[in-house]
Parts: sequence; structure tokens; C-alpha cells
Amino acid sequence: MPVFVIAGAGLAGAKAAETLRSEGFGGDVVLLGSEPERPYERPPLSKGYLLGNEELSSAYVHPEKWYSEHDVDLRTGVTADAVDPAAHSVTFGGGTLRYDKLLLATGASPRRLDVPGAGLDGVLYLRTMPDSERLRAAFRGAPRVVIVGAGWIGLETAAAARQAGCEVTVVEPQPGALHAHLGPELGGVFADLHRSHGVQFLFGQSVASIRGDGGRVAGVALPGGDELPAGLVIVAIGVLPNAGLAARAGLEVSNGVLTDAALRTSHPDIFAAGDVANSLNPLLGRRVRVEHWANALNGGPAAARSMLGQDVSYDRVPYFYTDQYDLGMECAGLPDPGTYDQVVYRGDRDALEFVAFWLSAGRVTAGMNVNVWDVNNDIQSLIRSGRAVDTARLSDPSIPLTEV
Repeated sequence: MPVFVIAGAGLAGAKAAETLRSEGFGGDVVLLGSEPERPYERPPLSKGYLLGNEELSSAYVHPEKWYSEHDVDLRTGVTADAVDPAAHSVTFGGGTLRYDKLLLATGASPRRLDVPGAGLDGVLYLRTMPDSERLRAAFRGAPRVVIVGAGWIGLETAAAARQAGCEVTVVEPQPGALHAHLGPELGGVFADLHRSHGVQFLFGQSVASIRGDGGRVAGVALPGGDELPAGLVIVAIGVLPNAGLAARAGLEVSNGVLTDAALRTSHPDIFAAGDVANSLNPLLGRRVRVEHWANALNGGPAAARSMLGQDVSYDRVPYFYTDQYDLGMECAGLPDPGTYDQVVYRGDRDALEFVAFWLSAGRVTAGMNVNVWDVNNDIQSLIRSGRAVDTARLSDPSIPLTEV
């Protein structure tokens, strides 16, 4: 009886296990998860649950009984410590498992802030369920919050803190919000949104140290000597892929675990998916490591099918979304600065009801719909087509995107 082991019980790992069973795999499926919880999705932790609008139960990937009902051996609180590719074995605290195929879905961990005072009580990160619960509780007792980082997690926690009644200041070394994610054009839209809700930004600034009082956060010192009073500091400076397990096993690693388009690593019986995978995307013609929810949702099943020997080419258009205050947004593609030469808008940008398109040599490489719905699939089709478009038609809301 073949044994497939999945190291990492997040969304990617859970959806891979589900796909193995739905595709008819009859062997053993062992799912190892470091956290004590059964697999859950992370978006609610910085969105609905953090805001108090959703129950935590809505985050779980499957009902509690699903794993036993589908003969998936879920082992929570178990971390894979070592992989021996030659012996086809995984070692963990409770022993060793032999596998026929292995999926690495070990995710990522928050980058840590390395300054004096970073270990004080009241310096928090957001990645897990307990992290989100601590933040919710901390908002009630911390009227002044400093957030380090103006990326997605930084802005989503800023929105939650403001809606909880906290004063919020965001410190960001880049010249604008979401600069590395969206570029200055659309990053400015989000900065203005937050300013309209009372958030203060300090761009081009970093944190020199965190001052404490009795072991607890009292303020954040900037390099020039200024200090921001704070009862809570949220560090949101990105994540690092949990690629140590793969590196120790001798697999090829560079900003994550390197895979081909079939999500196969440098060893033919080991695969990787989700935040940890740096995969060749045939559509984009380059490797990408995507940290968003949709990549875990779709990458886990793709890796499972590849493990089963099916012909897989993982060429999804990267997709992500956010909800901040009354703004809802979906984005397709990767609008990284330097990858586009033009931004085209359709709709009313000032009213925050618009679609933005990033173009390179006349071709749509990414698109974002803001408070405009049921168009993201059409945006993805434009990206996949790879053809040059008429920007006048692209910007005209009266012309359906399917006719651009």
C-alpha cells in the first residue's frame, strides 16, 4: 500500500489531502501539522475574525470529522524535523515515517524585527489563530498602536485597529504603502484610504528601538531620535519561507523550495506547494513564490495530482484580495514595480469604484478591481491572452472587458 506524506497542515496541505482522496488514491495519507489546530485558512485572521465579524470556526478548511471519514491520518502538533530522500523517510518527534511520495507544504513564518526592545511584552506578530486572538484582545487595551510595515498585513491590521478605536501610526521604510506589491500609483490609493480613516503614515522611516516600561511596550524610537508613544506594536514586515526542512534534505532551495511547473522539487518523489514553493510558472515564464491564499488553495490540489502521476502544469494567474473599511478589492497578476510601463484606469478612482490595469508594451500584465465585481475572470483572461490591447477601449466602462 503506497504512503503519501504531507508535511504542513495548512490550506495547501489540507486541499492536497482532499484532492488525493477525490482523485481515487487508496493508499495511506498522513498529514503532519505543527500547530495544535486542524487545518485552517489564514485570511480571516487579519480580516473578519480580527474585526469581530466572523466566528473562528469559519476559518477551518474541513469539519473536524472529515479527516477520519476520509481516512486521512491528521497528526496535529507534529513537526517534520528531517527528510532522507534516499531512504524515502520523514523523521519527527514521534518517530519516522516511510513515504512513497512527499509533499512539502510547510508555509512561511513572519520576519522578526531585530532591534533593541523587540522582545518586550506588547510586540506582536500575526500569522496564527492565537496571534489573531491576542491582537483582538490587545486592541481593547492599547489606544495607541504602532504598526511596522505598510504591506497587506500591516494595512489590514491598521484597519482593524482603527475600527476598534485605536490611534494608529504606520512606520514604513519604503516611499509609500504597498510599494513593493502595487507600485506608487495604486499604493497611494490605499494610503489615502487609511488617512481618511485617521491613520498616520511615516514613510521612509524605520524603527531604531522599542522602549519599555516595566517590561511592556511604551514607545517606538525612530533613528532621528523622535519617539512614538505606543501601548502595542504590530510587526508586519513580511514572511520567510519555511524551507529549512528541504535545505537540510539537500533539495534545491532559493527563496523557497525550487520546483518545476509540475510542483516537483529537485527530487522526483518530493513536491512542494503553497507559500514555501518557488515554482516555475509557464504563463509568466519565470519562477514565482506567491504567498497569497489562492496559491495555497490551488497549489495543493495541483501538487496532489502531480504526485499521482497526472500531467500538471501549474500556470495559474496569481490572485489575491483584501477588505479594508468599505473597500473590497481583487487583484490578478503581479504588478511589481519595474514590470510595467503604464497604468490604465476605468471607472471612478476618486469614488473608489474602478478597475486598474498594469501594462507592459501594451499587454495587460495585472489588473485590480476595487469595489467593482464579477470582472476578475475577464481580467485574468486578458492577462492570459498576452496580446496588446487598445487602451482607449480598456479604459471605457461602457465596453465589456470581453470585447477589449
